Amino acid sequence: MARPVEARPAAAPTSTRQAARQVRILRAASELGAREGLASVQMHDVAKEAGVAIATLYRYFPSKPYLFLSVLEWHIEQFLGDRDRDRDREPVTARTTDPATEVADILVALTGKLLGSRLLASAVAVSSFTEYATGVPARIDIVERALGQRLLRLLARRGGADAATCRSRTRLLVYGWWGLFVAVLTEEISPEQGAADLRLAARLIVTG
Repeated sequence: MARPVEARPAAAPTSTRQAARQVRILRAASELGAREGLASVQMHDVAKEAGVAIATLYRYFPSKPYLFLSVLEWHIEQFLGDRDRDRDREPVTARTTDPATEVADILVALTGKLLGSRLLASAVAVSSFTEYATGVPARIDIVERALGQRLLRLLARRGGADAATCRSRTRLLVYGWWGLFVAVLTEEISPEQGAADLRLAARLIVTG
């Protein structure tokens, strides 16, 4: 019987050059996933598209599920960065000041953005439920590094709750959003119903 591949921790880039290489990998995986779907994308294809050695790819992304969860995280970071730039261009009087509304707006807009490519959305969703023989789990917890931190700041800004309660509410928002995102993706509910449910969840969780 073949021995299972030993799990390896993902390396973090330590220089600007390495960070740029990592972004090339994420961009290549994103483009291939959007064009071909998860099942058809091979790690060698990603390495070739990104112009890196296969060993370099596995150094940063030990498995395909881990890679596509990292693609999801990267897309969330890009989305939040674009949103911040758009917000900075708005007149102050036009900005949302209610945290529950702002949380809902972020989650609804993020859902629409990700569903712009159904194949890529399916790729990240399937990756979140998959664990390969490497033993490196593809867990949606990775999203909290990007989305969760933003929501946590909004909840803390509202006040009226201690830090532990804010973290618990943030967790509920992230996992609630993910469940509704998957439900819309799989057409269990309509996009309109998903948006309405997200707004209700944000109002209930943020206001307590």
